Amino acid sequence: MAVAFLSDLLTEVLIPVAAVVGIVFALVQWLLVSKVKLSPEGESSGTGNGKNGYSDYLIEEEEGLNDHNVVVKCAEIQSAISEGATSFLFTEYQYVGIFMAVFAVLIFLFLGSVEGFSTKNQPCTYNKDKTCKPALANAIFSTLSFLLGAFTSVVSGFLGMKIATYANARTTLEARKGVGKAFITAFRSGAVMGFLLAANGLLVLYISINLFKLYYGEDWEGLFEAITGYGLGGSSMALFGRVGGGIYTKAADVGADLVGKVERNIPEDDPRNPAVIADNVGDNVGDIAGMGSDLFGSYAESSCAALVVASISSFGINHELTAMLYPLLISSMGIIVCLVTTLFATDFFEIKAVKEIEPALKWQLIISTVLMTVGIAIVSWVALPSSFTIFNFGVQKPVKNWELFFCVAIGLWAGLVIGFVTEYYTSNAYSPVQDVADSCRTGAATNVIFGLALGYKSVIIPIFAITVSIFVSFSFAAMYGIAVAALGMLSTIATGLAIDAYGPISDNAGGIAEMAGMSHRIRERTDALDAAGNTTAAIGKGFAIGSAALVSLALFGAFVSRATISTVDVLTPKVFIGLLIGAMLPYWFSAMTMKSVGSAALKMVEEVRRQFNNIPGLMEGSAKPDYATCVKISTDASIKEMIPPGALVMLTPLVVGTLFGVETLSGVLAGSLVSGVQIAISASNTGGAWDNAKKYIEAGASEHARSLGPKGSDSHKAAVIGDTIGDPLKDTSGPSLNILIKLMAVESLVFAPFFATHGGILFKYL
Repeated sequence: MAVAFLSDLLTEVLIPVAAVVGIVFALVQWLLVSKVKLSPEGESSGTGNGKNGYSDYLIEEEEGLNDHNVVVKCAEIQSAISEGATSFLFTEYQYVGIFMAVFAVLIFLFLGSVEGFSTKNQPCTYNKDKTCKPALANAIFSTLSFLLGAFTSVVSGFLGMKIATYANARTTLEARKGVGKAFITAFRSGAVMGFLLAANGLLVLYISINLFKLYYGEDWEGLFEAITGYGLGGSSMALFGRVGGGIYTKAADVGADLVGKVERNIPEDDPRNPAVIADNVGDNVGDIAGMGSDLFGSYAESSCAALVVASISSFGINHELTAMLYPLLISSMGIIVCLVTTLFATDFFEIKAVKEIEPALKWQLIISTVLMTVGIAIVSWVALPSSFTIFNFGVQKPVKNWELFFCVAIGLWAGLVIGFVTEYYTSNAYSPVQDVADSCRTGAATNVIFGLALGYKSVIIPIFAITVSIFVSFSFAAMYGIAVAALGMLSTIATGLAIDAYGPISDNAGGIAEMAGMSHRIRERTDALDAAGNTTAAIGKGFAIGSAALVSLALFGAFVSRATISTVDVLTPKVFIGLLIGAMLPYWFSAMTMKSVGSAALKMVEEVRRQFNNIPGLMEGSAKPDYATCVKISTDASIKEMIPPGALVMLTPLVVGTLFGVETLSGVLAGSLVSGVQIAISASNTGGAWDNAKKYIEAGASEHARSLGPKGSDSHKAAVIGDTIGDPLKDTSGPSLNILIKLMAVESLVFAPFFATHGGILFKYL
């Protein structure tokens, strides 16, 4: 059999070097952002022609309003948002840390008991002629990799939040120099998060593999089975981050909108609104920290699924290290490609007008996809033998290296298709959202009807894109093909996260401009940045959901193989009841998260109303609201409410696998995948459409939009109500569902040895 061109030694060097390059690039971007000073002394007033505009005239100077108090106010607001976000995350991590410690103990006990905590070597699962390390070793190393994944996920989310809160006020201040300067600051800040997450995830996984290899030696089957805990840890933290952060941000957002905009008719982010600081904090803990942990979990799981299947294919059997680490080489190439792509937005081209913002962000997706296609071809040619075999449910399937290239490439391009379809259904530049806005003429009810219809319709093309990816990649390389297709979709994760994080940073920048009393021209610029970010946030959610579908299917295949199930027959009662229960779980989970947001928002609305009614001079602007109480309401509610949905997801595989066995659990996984993907896409796009329909009316950029406005009109109030309904759909329930389907699949894979040996207790006695 042919061998790869790339030597094992070079592979061992290239992967960590790519990760380090990503980290260094992130630090350089951070240093450039830090040049924008949050103090009046740091302001310059020259007419320098530097591209990044650090010495351009300010708007205030043009208008004779050069008031350094504006800079001081921005710094104070930024500090309050940063402190609130940090405080919430530390509180959240304390509670989740306890849960993770308990779950780590469960992993050790369940997996250790497979062979009665024996320390003797045992026959390998897939090759009985060879001996592998004991089950106790698998228990110990799976627990360690679980904790490593959880820790890396925490660090990824926390670093993302810190850079976002560091950059929001700086973006506001740069908006005084021009929309291009503000865009570069926001985008560079997002890039810091994107590259840190991608590089840290790759580096920690690579180091873990090499450290575990010191013990496992030639037992690659056991080594990569233990590594699956890394993906489980990442997604476990992501679930609580997404749910907790989503409840936090939407409780504040709904409370601020319903009382401020609808009842009191004051602008969004008005400093008189008591919930406004909590709302801006929520953008960072939900959309930044939560999204970062979510996509890190997807990356870790797709890598683990591919490595598990590869370890029992010819790569693992023949100990071909370079081919074995093909998923990591793809991610390494992705970091380099995204680095080059980022330079197009920040250095090669300059944005000079508002209308150029959204195209610049979309070109980031296109450029990274085109360049990555070439990168995949190079990696596939140098890292893979010309022919090899892939494990396919008990048999070895012959595969060519060009077939694996197509598997990764189709996942990559399917992600782009999903992204642009999502944009079509959620951007107010196109007819679907404009139709939703137009429906507000006749009130909130028709707005809700049109929005729901849009969400249901938006599922069609993404599902076809996912199904084509699955068919092609499975035909070429079985379940390994699906795993690397998911990795292809996530290969440009650094660019995707940069675009995604840009949105909340711009949103915060607009809020800070409003609260600091800056000029209307600056608010127009930050609104333009925010509108583009709103669409790209929806694209990011589309990527996350699409990749989750492929990842969970790949994990499902690895679970079926590991649990030694030859076929999954949906006509057997054991499997069919699992299908029904699995299909129900996303509805149960969504009900819990939606109600949690509703309960928290109810408390927020009551508190905001109380302050407007009881604090003399608040509406007139002569008194300050009590921001801290609203922050505390969001924090307490989200911490309390995130536990039940988190427990539902984490405990379901354990209960079903232990009591009903692997066949029923396979049905649950299939049912939750099919149902969860549809609901997640629909919920995210419906919410995004309602949000942008409201912004379409508020902006009044066209004759049609002006006929629906202005702010405060009946049509605008109907749009605000639709937006508040859509907020928990697009930022809490929808994004959390993709973690549900991934997490249950990877958890089932980690616990598969226990379920295969001791599972199905009820059926044994019936």
